[in-house]
Amino acid sequence: MECRIVTIPGDGIGPEIVREACKVLDKVAQVYGHSFRYQEVLMGGCSIDAYGVPLTEEALKAARESDAVLLGAVGGDVGNSRWYDVAPNLRPEAGLLAIRKGLNLFANIRPAYLYRELAEACPLKKEIIGEGFDMVIMRELTGGLYFGERHTEEAGGVLQATDTLTYNENEIRRIAVKAFGIAMKRRKSVISVDKANVLDSSRLWRKVVEEVAKDYPEVKLEHMLVDNCAMQLVMNPGQFDVVLTENMFGDILSDEASMITGSIGMLPSASLNESRFGMYEPSHGSAPDIAGKDLANPIATVLSAAMMLRYSFDLDKEADAIESAVQKVLTEGYRTPDIMSEGCKKVGTIQMGNLIAERI
Repeated sequence: MECRIVTIPGDGIGPEIVREACKVLDKVAQVYGHSFRYQEVLMGGCSIDAYGVPLTEEALKAARESDAVLLGAVGGDVGNSRWYDVAPNLRPEAGLLAIRKGLNLFANIRPAYLYRELAEACPLKKEIIGEGFDMVIMRELTGGLYFGERHTEEAGGVLQATDTLTYNENEIRRIAVKAFGIAMKRRKSVISVDKANVLDSSRLWRKVVEEVAKDYPEVKLEHMLVDNCAMQLVMNPGQFDVVLTENMFGDILSDEASMITGSIGMLPSASLNESRFGMYEPSHGSAPDIAGKDLANPIATVLSAAMMLRYSFDLDKEADAIESAVQKVLTEGYRTPDIMSEGCKKVGTIQMGNLIAERI
């Protein structure tokens, strides 16, 4: 198979971790007889420096014409005045919102899985972890508060800011269908998270999700308020299979879920549109404080590449090979600094990439 992949290294540690993911993909191509062709484009702070905007039309066009997009991370230190002392639509993260909208990537899939080897890195007590946990957070990505109308104005001599949270039933239905479809391939359980005791948007969310659930009688549906879900994630994470939620709640809960796995550096994600096209990226940020120091954990990006093979290219065997290689490296005791524990062997970004590629 020949696949055209647009890579967006981005800012901070982005170029380092994307480099290692491509190294692993190249090994997969060699072993399984595929051809992966890469086209690198700029997005985020590096695009602002080069072009004055976080995402150019040319970069978006290249992404649209590819088979999939592999993204590192965008943004930097908010103290970087050249990137943040500007209008919100010109900041690095605006490029991320723009490419999601421009590619219609409405479904964000974030697995949160606790590797047995990393149980010591999990901040939760052993009695809470139990036999571990394996969940998927399905986050709606192109609607809600982040994409609603917003403005700041002076009213009666006082500055007032307004952000609008809007969802329509079609936006809710399509993400719910994705969530139930994934649940059918897992443990057949969906917990839909909202704030229906307060928000009209959440009451509509609950209504539409219940309608979709009727088409999946094998799947158990439960509703959970977002504040309760935040507590339950640290009290009993093993209860979750597929968590379905809107944009802002999903942003917060997926980061919480990532940290209880031991390190945010371990969590991949996929953002999909109506077709098989997707953008794949680690759940963590750009970590500018460790950029260029060979300290970054590339595993989340490597696992994101595995998700790309699985969801966009139907290469399940190859995706399994990457995931198995990551498991082998961890079982052998290799760790980047963020997941290091006593008795293990500390390695840097480059060596971790080499070790995973060698085990494909």
